[in-house]
Amino acid sequence: MRKKISVILCTVLSLCVILTSCHGATKRHAFTVPKTFDESRQYEITFWAKNDTNVYQTRVYDAAIASFEALYPNIHVNMRLYTDYGRIYNDVITNIATDTTPNVCITYPDHIATYMTGDNVVVPLDSLIEDPSYGLGGSQLRFESPTLQQMVPEYMEEGKIDGVQYAIPFMRSTEALYINKTYVEALGYEVPDILTWDFVWEVSEAAMARNPDGTFAVNGQMTMIPFIYKSSDNMMIQMLRQLGAGYSTSEGNIEIFNDDTRGIIRQIAEHTATGAFSTFKISGYPANFLNAGQCIFAIDSTAGSTWMGSDAPNVDISENSIVRFETAVRPIPQYDTSNPQMISQGPSICIFNKADDGEVLASWLFAQYLLTNDVQLGYSATEGYVPVTLMARESSEYQSYLNGGEDQTRYYPVKLQASRLLIDYTSNTFVTPVFNGSTSLRDAAGSLIDTTVKAVNRHNTVDDAYIDQLFSDVYANNKLDQIESTDLGPMPKTSVAMLTILAVTWVFIVAYVVFSKIKAKKL
Repeated sequence: MRKKISVILCTVLSLCVILTSCHGATKRHAFTVPKTFDESRQYEITFWAKNDTNVYQTRVYDAAIASFEALYPNIHVNMRLYTDYGRIYNDVITNIATDTTPNVCITYPDHIATYMTGDNVVVPLDSLIEDPSYGLGGSQLRFESPTLQQMVPEYMEEGKIDGVQYAIPFMRSTEALYINKTYVEALGYEVPDILTWDFVWEVSEAAMARNPDGTFAVNGQMTMIPFIYKSSDNMMIQMLRQLGAGYSTSEGNIEIFNDDTRGIIRQIAEHTATGAFSTFKISGYPANFLNAGQCIFAIDSTAGSTWMGSDAPNVDISENSIVRFETAVRPIPQYDTSNPQMISQGPSICIFNKADDGEVLASWLFAQYLLTNDVQLGYSATEGYVPVTLMARESSEYQSYLNGGEDQTRYYPVKLQASRLLIDYTSNTFVTPVFNGSTSLRDAAGSLIDTTVKAVNRHNTVDDAYIDQLFSDVYANNKLDQIESTDLGPMPKTSVAMLTILAVTWVFIVAYVVFSKIKAKKL
């Protein structure tokens, strides 16, 4: 019997070795910074970036690649452009399994947290940043790189996950309130430096007054949605932050389903019912309504500032639909104007691990080149982004740019106002906790608002029963239960198979021993 058990155990161990070997074959080694960069070798790296068909941004990328390759002839950069960050995220997730991720990627920390569920997928950057030769401001670099002290500290903090730097910032934006000041004053109000939510709701409701012929009194048109929010998730997140209410913890504990959220939902429902409020997903792009004189308060990213206003260089509506008005740019509405809170957002850069440490170092050199003044200033001039380095912000070139010029595409006043807003309020910005699943929680935050707006438009009653069901549906649809129960990420399939085989085998061994003893007694 002992001999048979030994055979069984040997079989089990052999299977475990096979399974472990299979898993080990796909396991990535931890990156170590090479002592020197081998310039005699040729490297080909891929760079995935987002571009909204903005030809000026594409030119900045192309110029950066050409300049970098001139400095490092042994590194060739292949760029792939995407129209949105969601597609980059989906493609990265797909390619992790086949070890075909890009080398350098423009992305968000929320996404990186999900990429990190695999072993050594994303390169931790601390050792690279601090390296005296090739780190920030390194002695062996062929270009002027910012030092760590020249990086905006708030933006560097955003790239840390569990205290480790996994991303460096590329560009930053926040949200701004774009206001039809002409209409606000026509309604008998003055635009303050910082608006409260109550002020925005009050003016929005006042704008719903109609003429006897059915047109709205403020614009003389049949269409008016006074307040439109582009990003529903940011709206919920920022309102909760301003109230000091729960959203989530850094460990992934979900706190969004609370009484403050209920109050926000009721307020959203109240003003949706009168027609005073809507969102991008329900009604359309806020800038289109604002520029057509059909909206008074449009909240969108500062990066979207070139689409806002009567003279916006980028528009999606016909020229004869544009209404002339004075545009004011302010921080998003606040509950407490003495302590304004607004979200910090914008693309970051991460580097994916490869078998060749030299290839990773080549990737880091290119990623770091994107922080140089030429790239930072060039990209920030295309939209309402601001540079992420103090070296660029404090340069005479950037200060001159903020003072304006004749070229409306480059020096559009609304865009410059939006840029100054972010610079002035950098210390008032915040980011949400980043963890595997934080992207799903963000989607849930937006769904709470968009679903409520849709429900009100369908004449559903928003009461306690509705909110209870909404919480339940949003929780389930966004699979938030998986976030709270799988903090460490999914167990590898090979591990699951190995543990299953072990369990079944031990059951078989025990059964065999028991059967043998029973048989021996009978004899």
